[in-house]
Amino acid sequence: MDTQINFDSLRSLLKSNRTVRRFCGDKAVAPDTLRRLVELARFTASGRNAQPLKYRIISAEAEKEAIFPLLAWAGYFTEWPGPDADERPAAYLVQCLDTRYGDNCLCDDGLQLEAITLGARSLGIGSCIIKAFNAPKLSESLNLSEHLKPRYVVALGYPAEQVKIEDMDGSADADFKYYRTPDGVHHVPKRLLDELIIS
Repeated sequence: MDTQINFDSLRSLLKSNRTVRRFCGDKAVAPDTLRRLVELARFTASGRNAQPLKYRIISAEAEKEAIFPLLAWAGYFTEWPGPDADERPAAYLVQCLDTRYGDNCLCDDGLQLEAITLGARSLGIGSCIIKAFNAPKLSESLNLSEHLKPRYVVALGYPAEQVKIEDMDGSADADFKYYRTPDGVHHVPKRLLDELIIS
């Protein structure tokens, strides 16, 4: 096994796994693909090995339409209400904490979300991890049991926008806000490697 090739492949996949907020509305994601993405969560590390997270798969049109108004899409785009009707996600995964197994998932949520979105990207599918949503109304709309508490919503679909990483300038007051240029390209500033390493 050539570990260098594997590392480079992982690095490339991570770099390409950018948040997508506009999707090809006419391209569905197969139900089996959604199940395969959730399966990736099984193989991630879990605090105490409690594995308290579960997923509600949403691909039916009626459910997608019901939850869309409950989601906030881009905090830095204050005038943008989210994707147009023909650029909305093909599916959603709602990550829920099953409180029967405890009231804290420790670091499991982030680990599982990264695995799911990397898996999606490897299949050409884009994703947007959403934390800002109306949890009570989402639970009601999906008829979730009382012990299932929504933590994140992952929007999934084939990308209809280009997202590019930009190096930040390294200063303490550098602007880290993502932005969209007139050509429709979404730009995401990232801190340089030397800023991440404490000397």
